[in-house]
Amino acid sequence: MKKAGTDGMKLRVLVDNNTYIDRYYLGEPAVSYYIECDGIRLLFDAGYSDVFLKNAEALGIDLGLVTHMVFSHGHNDHTRGLKFMKERLELSGMEVIAHPSCFDEKVFGEESIGAPYSAADMAGICRYRPCGGPCNISERLVFLGEIPDAVDFETRKAIGRTRIRGKWQDDYVRDDSALVYRGEEGIFIITGCSHSGICNIVQYAQAVCGQQRVLGIIGGFHLFEADERLVRTIDYLKCCGAEQIYPCHCVSLRAKARMMEALNVKEVGVGMELCLDGQAAH
Repeated sequence: MKKAGTDGMKLRVLVDNNTYIDRYYLGEPAVSYYIECDGIRLLFDAGYSDVFLKNAEALGIDLGLVTHMVFSHGHNDHTRGLKFMKERLELSGMEVIAHPSCFDEKVFGEESIGAPYSAADMAGICRYRPCGGPCNISERLVFLGEIPDAVDFETRKAIGRTRIRGKWQDDYVRDDSALVYRGEEGIFIITGCSHSGICNIVQYAQAVCGQQRVLGIIGGFHLFEADERLVRTIDYLKCCGAEQIYPCHCVSLRAKARMMEALNVKEVGVGMELCLDGQAAH
């Protein structure tokens, strides 16, 4: 597997629902990726528990050297691990990028499903950088900010409720975003859950980056049923020429099986490494 070095991006899966045979790492229904690119070390989401810390140690990754953290959205299977990281590491110098609503309270019924800290807490823990729109993290990494609703079959559904400026309302997860690597020959998209719609994300990433070629996509797509939305999603990804698809976390086996009939689908598991040299994923 090619090393990314200074002219590409390297991504390592620290947390996923899936683990590989004969690779003894820990899994949980959550997301965390370690990324090196343009001289920075970035953590994309922090999972639900301290599993990402344990897996990083087993993989020989020193999270004490992380310079940036990006949160895809505020649900606890992506943010709760932060409190375990805070207990073990000094985070005051780390820049944290997220949508401004990421750290608002979130509940599902009576259960809290949001982040362990508020935005005010984050300002005292790290160098917190809320981004409602696209923002550059490095020369080739861009955080998309809020994703516009553009694709007609990706209707947002409320997931519990959220408290915004003191008022409780249905939560359409407007804080859901994604990270994009801008290579010389195309873009590679990194998602958490894609509550905003994976096709909306792809379309917005293409517009923000000014590039149409999609080298690949990794992350949760929030697809569970073999329904019309899945069929239209597959058609969209096929038409946009997405070259490698790494569906994981919140994608059901049935959805993956249907995707495999039409797309170049790859398996994801804890410890998986992706290297991009600006032209393709290896």
